[in-house]
Amino acid sequence: MKKVAVIMGSDSDLPVVKKAIAELKAYGVPYECHVMSAHRSPALASEFAANAKANGFGVIICAAGMAAHLAGVIAGHTTLPVIGIPCKSAALDGMDALLATVMMPSGIPVATVAIDGAKNAAILAIQMLALSDEGLAQKLENEKQKMLDGVKAKDAALQETLKNI
Repeated sequence: MKKVAVIMGSDSDLPVVKKAIAELKAYGVPYECHVMSAHRSPALASEFAANAKANGFGVIICAAGMAAHLAGVIAGHTTLPVIGIPCKSAALDGMDALLATVMMPSGIPVATVAIDGAKNAAILAIQMLALSDEGLAQKLENEKQKMLDGVKAKDAALQETLKNI
């Protein structure tokens, strides 16, 4: 199975990134997590991205706040899918990171999840890997069924509650 790279622009992004790590672990997906900055260590980020495929990665998740150029820098140096997690910052509440992550030039796509949406970033990475891994695909199907069953149970409980109103 291919690995997922989880790259943070700063170690201060770890509280957000932990949700992605937990999801990858829950699905049994191998991963590596690193700190690299698009601005403070651009050569390091570029080198990592350029060698990611050869190093066994299948998807790269990038979490960054403020200017949030990390996902774009990584995407510019690899053909692997890149998923951006814009992280909330104090100044603009994450809107700056969201716009920096989603507004990529033609030819350099970055799939972008919600501000602080690390769990969905991991699920999207898992879905990408599941295209060529039946075991992962089945785990995703099982999880979808659990969600469906949960919604049906809540609706049944609601219907019972409504009878007594």
